[in-house]
Amino acid sequence: MIHLRAACLLTDIEGTTTDIAFVHRVLFPYALKHMAEFVVAHAEEPAVREQLDAVAELSGCNPLALEKLVDHLEGWIDEDRKLTPLKALQGMIWREGYASGAFTGHLYPDAHAGLQRWHEAGIALYVYSSGSIAAQQLLYGHSDFGDLRPWFSGYFDTTSGAKKDAASYARIAGSLPAGAAQTVFLSDVVEELDAAAEAGMQTVQLVRADGMVTGAHPVAHSFDDISLEAIA
Repeated sequence: MIHLRAACLLTDIEGTTTDIAFVHRVLFPYALKHMAEFVVAHAEEPAVREQLDAVAELSGCNPLALEKLVDHLEGWIDEDRKLTPLKALQGMIWREGYASGAFTGHLYPDAHAGLQRWHEAGIALYVYSSGSIAAQQLLYGHSDFGDLRPWFSGYFDTTSGAKKDAASYARIAGSLPAGAAQTVFLSDVVEELDAAAEAGMQTVQLVRADGMVTGAHPVAHSFDDISLEAIA
């Protein structure tokens, strides 16, 4: 059992609270299947247009060449690129999927129990994922266990910086009520944990599969392995 004291918990999603398979076998294919029709149907809406303009800037395409923009977006999905406009558009498409009941947001049972336990103990919960804030809220708002959004105090995505960059965690810590030293970051990725530790956060690696690369961080195989005591 890993025993830590914290005022804030910052958690990754993919591979930490949520099975990687859900993202790669459900969410990504759904966005890939519906990207072209979504872009054509919504291209003139301001929120969508803003993201398409960003795609055009990143790809060097004409912002009005929708077919070319879609080609880039679909290619980026296949490559699992961590690009903010792609994540924003995926989130918009997933919103329609969640609303239609096409799927619910996967959550490990131990993650659900741990998050509930820590929330009830008075630890402020935050999310930091490469998926957009909107996508994060959709997953937790339509989770297998219902709407968990009231448990969370805030969300962070790539607009706060890259997840393997220590400056991102320092930036996030600066906006938290307790700062880095009283924050625990959970992730399955060593480089992310290294960056968080460099910024002064406490860290725990979730190792949910055999053969995962580990580093100089406490290792938990589920949230049941982590005991957090709230700092008043």
